[in-house]
Amino acid sequence: MKAFKAYDIRGVFGADVTEALAYQVGRCLPALLGAARVLVGWDARQSSPALAAALVKGLSEAGADVDEMGLCTTPMTYFFNAARGYGASVMVTASHNPPQYNGLKVSKAGARPCGYDQGLRQAEAWVEAGALPPPAAAPGAVRQVDLLPDYVAWMRGRKPDLSGLRFAVDCSDGAAGVLARALFGEADALLNATPDGTFPHHGPNPLEAENRAQLARRVREGGLDLGLLFDGDADRVGFVDASGAFVPPDALLPLLAEALRPACPEASPVVVHDVRTSRGVIEALRERGFEPRMVKVGAAFAKTALREGDGICGGEVAGHYYFRGFHWNDSGVLAALLVLGIAAEAKRAGRTFAELLAPIVGRYVSSGEVNLPGVGDPPAAVARVEAAVTALMGPPQGRIDIDGVRLEWADAWIGARPSNTEPVLRLAAEAKDRAALGRLLAAAEAAVRQ
Repeated sequence: MKAFKAYDIRGVFGADVTEALAYQVGRCLPALLGAARVLVGWDARQSSPALAAALVKGLSEAGADVDEMGLCTTPMTYFFNAARGYGASVMVTASHNPPQYNGLKVSKAGARPCGYDQGLRQAEAWVEAGALPPPAAAPGAVRQVDLLPDYVAWMRGRKPDLSGLRFAVDCSDGAAGVLARALFGEADALLNATPDGTFPHHGPNPLEAENRAQLARRVREGGLDLGLLFDGDADRVGFVDASGAFVPPDALLPLLAEALRPACPEASPVVVHDVRTSRGVIEALRERGFEPRMVKVGAAFAKTALREGDGICGGEVAGHYYFRGFHWNDSGVLAALLVLGIAAEAKRAGRTFAELLAPIVGRYVSSGEVNLPGVGDPPAAVARVEAAVTALMGPPQGRIDIDGVRLEWADAWIGARPSNTEPVLRLAAEAKDRAALGRLLAAAEAAVRQ
């Protein structure tokens, strides 16, 4: 079915994702996951309460007891799933997508990921066949729970010293607004902090420049040290420096790992990152004594690798940050607090946020992720890219094929992979200078268009 993706269930509300589908998924999950108790939350989208009600109806009819958190962030469902011993959790959200989208993020017991290959494939098969598990003899109980105070208290216990730091927070009209005032009350500017699922001020995706414009302007005009903005469900966070320039999300990984190391002496030195990660980041991690571990793009892969490697933390170019101390899951709010603490400590020592990042981001010229739509046969296009750039650069010194292909040379690399969520081919590359990067990308893009 169109709504079942690699990591979750997601699509346009009323077309791909409907109340009927939410009910059917609810009927499937208790049997699929062996879950007698399920935690449910939802974001601020206008369609979320109705989808949640249908989901809960299905879960209850299947015999599961359901606790409803109501409006919350996605990481809150992860946290309490693991901390309170639920058999599963479901968050009704479409994360960073536009307001007409919605979906379901499902987690197993212990807040372990439940993507397509971890169980949703079977749910899809049951739904498509009209073969839902039978209803229970007696429906499960449904109750409302207020877990926000406990969550805020836990986060406050991990909040670093932010004295002297001047910063702005943009909640993107999303779910982060439910806790932003309690955790970021000293911010010089708190923007778009009233949850509104129509996202009236800008879209909820921090990776899009137009969505950062308001925050960047406020940081520059206020002479602030940095700014941060969350996506729609606060599992991702992005940052801008004092000039309003966007900070590549992966560049923060070495700083986060260093900040967390004293509190995790029993952890392995593993830091998980995805195949798009800058070589400068990988080099900086190794120089600091960490073990970079590359995985496929996607939360399910990062969380699993971090848990299996008993690592400290992980991150993705999209702005997800995963933490050993957060039940191996991602939290935009925890990442924000940690980065603010790093920036505040640096400022008290006379260093700017940009100066902290310069040794990491200044090593290579990066393309960022380049999306090429309309590619009819992505695997064939990836093969053409590999042939074209090998003809240009010579045989690669390294080749990684866990997610598309990433080819490495002494002073450059390029990756090409089909998207797991959209009909596009994604390219990413780095080189020592902009001219070399331009030649590499031109060869790859020409090969895709053949």
